[in-house]
Amino acid sequence: MFGGDEVSAVVIDLGSHTCKAGYAGEDSPKAVFPSAVGSIEHLGSVNDNQFDKVNESLVDSKNGVETIYTEKVNLKRKLYVGTQALGYRRDHMEVLSPFKDGVVTDWDIVDNIWTHTFRERLRIDPTKHPMLLAEPTFGSLHQRERAAELMFENYKVPALFVAKNAVLTSFSYGRFTSLVVDSGGGSTTVAPVLDGFALQKAVATSPIGGEFLTQCMMKSLESKGIVFRPQYSFKKKERSPGEYQVLDFDFPNTTQSYKMYFQRAIAADIKECVCRVPDTPYDEVAYSNIPTMSYELPDGQILEIGSDRFKAPDILFNPFLVQTITGMENSIDSVRLRGLPQMVIDSINVCDVDIRRELFSSILISGGTSLMHQLKERLEKDLIEESPQSARVKVFASSNSIERRYGVWIGGSILASLGSFQQMWFSKPEYEEHGAFYIHRKCD
Repeated sequence: MFGGDEVSAVVIDLGSHTCKAGYAGEDSPKAVFPSAVGSIEHLGSVNDNQFDKVNESLVDSKNGVETIYTEKVNLKRKLYVGTQALGYRRDHMEVLSPFKDGVVTDWDIVDNIWTHTFRERLRIDPTKHPMLLAEPTFGSLHQRERAAELMFENYKVPALFVAKNAVLTSFSYGRFTSLVVDSGGGSTTVAPVLDGFALQKAVATSPIGGEFLTQCMMKSLESKGIVFRPQYSFKKKERSPGEYQVLDFDFPNTTQSYKMYFQRAIAADIKECVCRVPDTPYDEVAYSNIPTMSYELPDGQILEIGSDRFKAPDILFNPFLVQTITGMENSIDSVRLRGLPQMVIDSINVCDVDIRRELFSSILISGGTSLMHQLKERLEKDLIEESPQSARVKVFASSNSIERRYGVWIGGSILASLGSFQQMWFSKPEYEEHGAFYIHRKCD
């Protein structure tokens, strides 16, 4: 028994956009902060051992043989994790993500994120708490083993469990069999869950997620002459009541990635405030005279956003629209990508005939991107039109934005607090006896 009343398990959902962490049994995560980190490379001290012989006895001189040495470059990287650390502008600081196409490519960043979670946010001793980690539904076996190694070797956790995102989302809705549509920051995933297990053969993924839609919105507005000024680059000074003067700051050593990070944050807020999924497929002519909505940028500019607030969200349903946005034409292969309704139908058709009716009637949507207005209604409408007549299509979406945004974490919180689950932990003695690969038997 690892998770009890005295020592509760810790649930961590490290997504491509944000990291969510907290205690099992609670309604929402205690810590939510960006998965991206700041990075500054420092030139380390060089000693006599950090020289390499590259060529010996090749250069002749009058007094004998001249030997050429080159210096090894010794770069040390300092990472800044968390909202406040990332928000403080520093010279030469790059913004990096540990993920590429939904897969972890930099475990050093992941290690620093977990350390920040334990020390600064939850303030716990990881050696005393079992850990439940959420992993991408399409995650590889190697990724799972690497996570287990880090947890047991670096943090000495007493027990570990790794669960698929789709399974945890299904649990958060109180269902064991469902079709989960998870649209997050980095990607959109459709995965059938049968009796608490994700059917890997039927998982469908798309690189179109919240961050991609944000980029589309930003490029579309920039093509119309709108300039996004990061908040660190100016200061508003009140000249008289209600009248402000904008003072610009010049920081020549600010990296392009840091500037882009804050520009995307502004575009993301615009997307969340004004965007709405259109009731019908987007048409340039039909939406050209649509009423505009106002949005005030941090520097005081007032934007009037018209058809763009319908165009960007509809890319989820019609990826070909990317080709009509200036600067995004070559960002993805939109010809081969499927829209969200087609991904759902294709995923269900891969499954056995016996469970297709049940999956059509139990479609669950979750993730931050799913919070866009009218997404549930549009998906249900398109599926009813495109699915077989015998199918009874029903799409479920929590009316609580916190439950929908943090559905994966909430599912993990429910699972790790169940009494019947406590015997399923992958314990440290088992890891020491069998190795990291044994986690596949414990967390299938």
